[in-house]
Amino acid sequence: MEGDGAPGARPAVVTDVRIGVFVVPGAEDAAGTVAQALAAEESGLDLVAIQDHPYQRRFLDTWSLLAYLAGRTERIALVPDVANLPLRPPAVMAKAAASIDRLSGGRFELGLGAGAFWDRIAAMDGPKLGGKESVDALEEAIEVIRLCWSGERSVSFGGAHYRLDGHTPGPAPAHPMGIWLGAYGPRMLRLVGRAADGWLPSLGNLPDDEVLGRHAAIDAAASAAGRDPAEIRRVVNVPSDSSPERLVQVARELRFDTLIVSVGEDDPVGFVRRLGEDVAPRVRDALAG
Repeated sequence: MEGDGAPGARPAVVTDVRIGVFVVPGAEDAAGTVAQALAAEESGLDLVAIQDHPYQRRFLDTWSLLAYLAGRTERIALVPDVANLPLRPPAVMAKAAASIDRLSGGRFELGLGAGAFWDRIAAMDGPKLGGKESVDALEEAIEVIRLCWSGERSVSFGGAHYRLDGHTPGPAPAHPMGIWLGAYGPRMLRLVGRAADGWLPSLGNLPDDEVLGRHAAIDAAASAAGRDPAEIRRVVNVPSDSSPERLVQVARELRFDTLIVSVGEDDPVGFVRRLGEDVAPRVRDALAG
């Protein structure tokens, strides 16, 4: 990426972009679900993102699927988009993420969300939190996860939602793993800037004319915390019907450096291959030109 302006400002122009696919972890055709991820690797895409809704009866378990895909692939990055924190304790999630990262040779990133569909979460014996409580819990979880990745022999943490009492963490990830937050509201955006490594919204939930203002909110929070805003990745989920021109616009005008494209329902494996072999090269060439 290239930019101008003051040090630490958000780069003005994205000239290099990572492109991946957003895969539904369908259980009814599990082989077809795996085939989409394998096609992403074979066609030159950069990452596979899997949504995480444990209460959805038609879905495979996302973390089991990600671990399986780590063993079936060699190059492509893997990420839950985004992990369901209320149903996955952060210390256990940290261990699972680090384990997949080590087994895959450093190819895992942690997409993380505060939670949604609270009645469905409660039906699985998870907590039913309000908006403020869920963000409080997420902020605590980030601290817990980072402690678990710290390499320290023993760690403790006392929060309202999560506690560690002389926990002996490990293993550490194989690479400096990012925590990418699915965030929209002001407090969540400040949390991205202050404590996360990436912002991961969906354009279906975010009008174009609001994007740059949210980048600015993240940048301001990062600067206030003494961080370089340019080090925070800007990752976005985009619809399956996005044209190459639209993807260029999302990168160039909306300033996202990683584009995750939802897989089309008609011939999903063919869709993934066309994205990797035709669309992605056109987008990269347009941005580099």
